[in-house]
Amino acid sequence: MTKCTAEIVHVLENLGVEYLFGYPGGRAIELLESLADSDIQVVRPRDEREASVMAEMYGRYHQSPGVLTGQGPWIGSIGAIGQMEARLGSSPMVALTEASERGDYSTLAPYQQARGDYGGFSLPKILDGITKEWWFPRSANETIRSVQLAFKHSTANRPGPTAVILDGDAVTAEVPEDDTPPLWSPEEQTKNWESAPTEETVSEASKILSDAERPVIIAGNGVHVSQCYDELLDVAAAYDAVVTTSYLGKSTIPETHDRAAGVIGSFGHEGANQVVSEADALLVVGCRMNPMDTNWQAASFIRPDEQAIIHADIETRNAGWVYPADVGLIGDAGQSLAALVSAGSGQNGWAVDRAAEARTDFTVPECDSDQRPILPQRAVAEINKIVDEETIVTADSGNNRFWLLNYVQTPAVRTYFGSGGVGGMGWAGPAGVSAAITTDKDVVAVAGDGGFTMTMTCVETAVEYGVSPTFVVLNDTSLGMVRQMDDSIPGVEFHDTDFVTVAEGFGAEGMRVTEPENLGDRLEEAKAADVPTVVDVRIDREQDMAETLQSSFYAEVGGLHE
Repeated sequence: MTKCTAEIVHVLENLGVEYLFGYPGGRAIELLESLADSDIQVVRPRDEREASVMAEMYGRYHQSPGVLTGQGPWIGSIGAIGQMEARLGSSPMVALTEASERGDYSTLAPYQQARGDYGGFSLPKILDGITKEWWFPRSANETIRSVQLAFKHSTANRPGPTAVILDGDAVTAEVPEDDTPPLWSPEEQTKNWESAPTEETVSEASKILSDAERPVIIAGNGVHVSQCYDELLDVAAAYDAVVTTSYLGKSTIPETHDRAAGVIGSFGHEGANQVVSEADALLVVGCRMNPMDTNWQAASFIRPDEQAIIHADIETRNAGWVYPADVGLIGDAGQSLAALVSAGSGQNGWAVDRAAEARTDFTVPECDSDQRPILPQRAVAEINKIVDEETIVTADSGNNRFWLLNYVQTPAVRTYFGSGGVGGMGWAGPAGVSAAITTDKDVVAVAGDGGFTMTMTCVETAVEYGVSPTFVVLNDTSLGMVRQMDDSIPGVEFHDTDFVTVAEGFGAEGMRVTEPENLGDRLEEAKAADVPTVVDVRIDREQDMAETLQSSFYAEVGGLHE
């Protein structure tokens, strides 16, 4: 017989887990003790918030569950941000946490007690609100099976976060060799199967696309999830279609491709939005069409009464959720796209020229401006110059992500990832460190000064684990997006933090850039450095993001903001 936590480690090893992101505390300590002799690398950032983002980014990029661990009260509080991002952004993730159970003392004025008994708080209720599924096993047998099922459910259908709450004897007990009910192998218990659309719906969708004069694809995060990038291009070529993306779908197609038109949405590319509006047939792939994507339902943007809509999604409830669909292709995005390629083709003589016209939105005169302070457009244009096919960009929430989505033109697939599931600030830094640790890519993590400060201890984590991402701070010494809504709102101004000194204190390098002509060289130096480097870029705080970038369709509904 083996101790339950040792058997959990065996399950993780058998499932090919490479990294575990977490922070010691409570009964999670016993799990970490059992990992001491494992080849699984434990990545310990400075708190559970950063650990949760790192695990989410691992799941999003690798499409294999990112594993998070830590003490229950903190996984359920500050560690919730990564789980919420995973839930709304469809990233596979497994949290192995615990209830801080203290045996016979658990009902006596409990301390950190998370079972939900009188006097404590209910971790199950918290996890029920932010995960796909959760388990609270009561025995060693149930614990091992629950861990296996957590991995299965995290990747089944639409991926997302799952959680297992370790508790009491279920942590410390030994797992019997011959138990009833029996335990199956992790490989058998976690197996999933891909679903595919029916021949009838594929045929209907193919006819619509073949007959279309202006077919347009909206590629969402589901293309990243399925990693069906080749199939996306094949469908676009087969039916002579333009490809636009949602924000979470950015870099599902190289944005330099001759069929790429850019990102749709309220602060997306005007050309991409216009292309969607001009379409007579829309193929929506793996995109739920949230309000930001749809320009907050602007009446002239997408018009189901005039445009044929094909909605391909892994979840039948999502197809036709926001706009009535003429055809629903239910199944894995890759399966749906491959079936469409085999089903037919079409030509229109419109798509390639129209996409080329739309792509002109990736640059504007301000991208070349020598104005001081540095314009955010110029700052992002300089970032774009250091982004190649082997570079991953992680983008935070707030004004910075909208400047980035407009003026970073991704040269390859899987090169851009942003906080856009729940859209929390402080995501880009830890996500960038996760990408740097778990891939061989260069990484550029971009945030505003507000978001960077929230999780800047991730710079120290990068130093500790020997990776060298570039952290770019688009610094306007304020909570820019809120300030630009109304500068009378309390709390929008920030102290001017010396990020160079902060970076050096962590063992990294730092540089402040105030002159536009110096920025390109400094970014190249930072990317080439063999230690993490923070580049504090002082940008013009008067450049109003919403006024500058809002689409005409978003203006039509009055500019609701996020």
